[in-house]
Amino acid sequence: MKEIKSFKKTSFIKKIFVKICRIVGFELIDQSTLDFPVSNKDYYNIISSPGNKSVTLGLGETVITRKVESLDIIIKTCTSVQLVSQNKKRIFEKDKSEYTFRTINSLIKSVRQLKKYFNNLKINFTIIDSNSIDNHIDEILSKFKNEGFDVKLLVVKNSKMNKDNMLTTMASIKDSFNFARQCKDLVYFVEDDYIHKNEALTEMLFAYEKFCSIFKDEIFLLSTDYPYLYKKMGNSNVLIGQNTHWRTVKESLLTFMTSKKMIEKHFEKLIDMATNRSDPFEKNLHEIYEKEKCFSPIPSLSLHCTNINSVFGISPSLNIKQLWEENK
Repeated sequence: MKEIKSFKKTSFIKKIFVKICRIVGFELIDQSTLDFPVSNKDYYNIISSPGNKSVTLGLGETVITRKVESLDIIIKTCTSVQLVSQNKKRIFEKDKSEYTFRTINSLIKSVRQLKKYFNNLKINFTIIDSNSIDNHIDEILSKFKNEGFDVKLLVVKNSKMNKDNMLTTMASIKDSFNFARQCKDLVYFVEDDYIHKNEALTEMLFAYEKFCSIFKDEIFLLSTDYPYLYKKMGNSNVLIGQNTHWRTVKESLLTFMTSKKMIEKHFEKLIDMATNRSDPFEKNLHEIYEKEKCFSPIPSLSLHCTNINSVFGISPSLNIKQLWEENK
């Protein structure tokens, strides 16, 4: 009987303590069960609270001082050109439109998951298209409308008259940077050959809030772990996000997330990149990363569907076929 009374007493004290922790905003973990009694979640649930706190088991809590207010996803599409500057076939050897459609499908699925956690987040989609046929554009727009998402279409001026694919691509990039100045907070620039994991956007936004709160500054985030970055012996700092490790990098292609503040800060350099050809093309972007922090996920949160032998394509430790099939 004494043991039963002791158990009841302990249970009663625990309940009172949990209530107090809820009032003051503290989180607890039951070491025996790995449950979080304050938030009524277990070890496998996300217990971080967007705009409030980031919680990592073993590291504790990071108070979020940089809350994400909105996300604009700007997708540059072109279903008529296989590879802009290469005469090669992409992985899986499909028509270019298939990569565009699967990119759209993956982003829609990733936004669905994102809204489960960032449920008050305003999300906007914008398509900046060059040289896609009308049927393909209609299919792209219908994918968003069928999911109840608003989408804006911008067509690159004179794109159908321009025979130089690189010039058309540069015009599309320039339009995307100009449009981003109208956005309110975060902007994710996406090329139409990046197939995303379901958790990609959720991981990226949790990381963005956490890292900006730590460094008290805006940052750049990538969704792809590019293989060419492993061919150099540069130093990297590794941080932990929600469920993904992130490392600092100094280079990327043109799929990246940042804030309107960063776009305004480096607008002249970004526009110059989209106006004057450099070698490499992203040279200006890399110069920006010398001054600002840029993070790449480990393992990758998206698949860049380029040629199988390209060092800019297939990320290590990624189930390529599964991600491809899941986004038909």
